[in-house]
Amino acid sequence: MSINLSKISTKAPSELNKKKIEAKTIDLVIKIGELQHKLYAEGKQSLLVILQGMDASGKDGTVKTVFADCNPSGIDAVAFKKPTEEEFAHDFLWRIHQKTPRKGNIMIFNRSHYEDILVQRVHKWINEDKAEKRMKAINAFEELLEFDANTKVLKFYMHISPEKQQEKLQERIDDTTKNWKHKAADWDENDHWNEYMKCYEYAINESVIPWHIAPADKRWYRNYFIAQVVLKTLEGMNPQLPILDRTDVGAK
Repeated sequence: MSINLSKISTKAPSELNKKKIEAKTIDLVIKIGELQHKLYAEGKQSLLVILQGMDASGKDGTVKTVFADCNPSGIDAVAFKKPTEEEFAHDFLWRIHQKTPRKGNIMIFNRSHYEDILVQRVHKWINEDKAEKRMKAINAFEELLEFDANTKVLKFYMHISPEKQQEKLQERIDDTTKNWKHKAADWDENDHWNEYMKCYEYAINESVIPWHIAPADKRWYRNYFIAQVVLKTLEGMNPQLPILDRTDVGAK
């Protein structure tokens, strides 16, 4: 069944209690940290978490909260921005492949290879034929990671409403502690909202590895939603702490 983003709520379920959910999120974050420790120690598999969404949808805040209890030695994050001249000189996946996680690690993509069929498509920098071919390449790339590199790929679309996004963008102007985040271009991108939604729906519906649509209007629920999925995924990966073979060290 095709996903229509306009039919999915961006809000937290009304029956939930904010304080109770925040307390549950803390428990989830602790458990994520415990499993990340095992994943790192085991060194046999890895996790790639992809966060996509419109500006101000909460990608940075999600990373800061959900992975707060993880060991820095086994987790990395990269924010993909406009390609450099060197990156433009290669295929669009060249810069992405270099940042995939090594075995034992969690890598978080704050924006990702999907930008190349979102921004470039919205602004007509690539045509529909090229967008379709890139989508096929993305599916092949992600399947390669899962089935050849033993890397679990976990994808989230941060589902924020246009009204909430404008509120968050305005905060970057009004709140001096957030001024550094302000970019005039973000408001310009907001003018293309409907086109972005069409391109996101295309990417989501054409993906072989499914997406999780995370309601993002309320950060406390967004964090809870994503933490739940991350924890369930790590539990499914079932990393194990290595047990020392004492015959190898001459122990009695």
